[in-house]
Amino acid sequence: MVVVVSLGTFALAGASPFDPLDSYLGNSGDGYTEAQRADLRRTLGLDQGWFSAWVHWVSHTAGGDLGFSRAYHQPVTDVLGDRFGWTVLLGISGAVVAVIVGAALGIVAGLRAGGIADRLVTVFASVLQAVPPFIVALGSVLVFSVTLRLFPASGLTDPGGAITAESTLRHLILPALVLGISQTPWLALGLRQAIVSAVSSDAIRGAYARGLPRRVIELRHIVPMGLAPFFALVGARLPELIIGAAVVETVFSWPGLGEATINAVRAQDFPLLAVVTVLTVAVVVVGNLAADLGAAIVDPRIEADG
Repeated sequence: MVVVVSLGTFALAGASPFDPLDSYLGNSGDGYTEAQRADLRRTLGLDQGWFSAWVHWVSHTAGGDLGFSRAYHQPVTDVLGDRFGWTVLLGISGAVVAVIVGAALGIVAGLRAGGIADRLVTVFASVLQAVPPFIVALGSVLVFSVTLRLFPASGLTDPGGAITAESTLRHLILPALVLGISQTPWLALGLRQAIVSAVSSDAIRGAYARGLPRRVIELRHIVPMGLAPFFALVGARLPELIIGAAVVETVFSWPGLGEATINAVRAQDFPLLAVVTVLTVAVVVVGNLAADLGAAIVDPRIEADG
């Protein structure tokens, strides 16, 4: 999977209309002659095709050399070291928000299917899933940062201030909420449907027939049955969470890999783009594994093979 995705990344980046040399030279690009630009293009390896660039990247990565980022004029390892932690912090925070809010809304709507709460949750989720994440992000900035002034609008700290735990937390709250809420509709609606299906199952009808209290049936039988497919859905939504993180990082000027990825695409920065893509694939694979393990824990009907 990693090989195929990395190969596709180089192919798509090679089809980009942007000239990576212009991005590398920046404002000084006009001061170079065509001959100088051609020499520099050969020196940077920009005269080779995307497949040759991929082979070169694979051979060097296998030896532990992640390459040099043309977009940031520094080794890829330094770019990752500066930004990866902030992306992980935002991604985990957004995932926690999405799981908590999605589970709460899905359980309430599923257990009270057809009621007022169910209708409100369904309408809210249906409307929200139709709104692009960047619209949610911009609207949140307008309402909570510009109008109400409850949260900072961008960055890790106030202008001129030092990066501290307190400033990071204040600046993290709004982008984490936006990232998490943007992924809530699918989780809430998926869990609602799973719970509705569980309520109508023979096992639950048998539990009611045995005279078990309704609260016990809901908490110990219905909800665990619904959470198994919910965790599988969480794993399936990880790619969207990562894509949404890139959008949220851009809107809130969060210094993570989202902005770096966009700059890498524009500059055809193959080494940085390939590493970020491989990391994304790894996160999705590990996330799906964790979702499967979580489903097995909450639902005793699922047993490990072998």
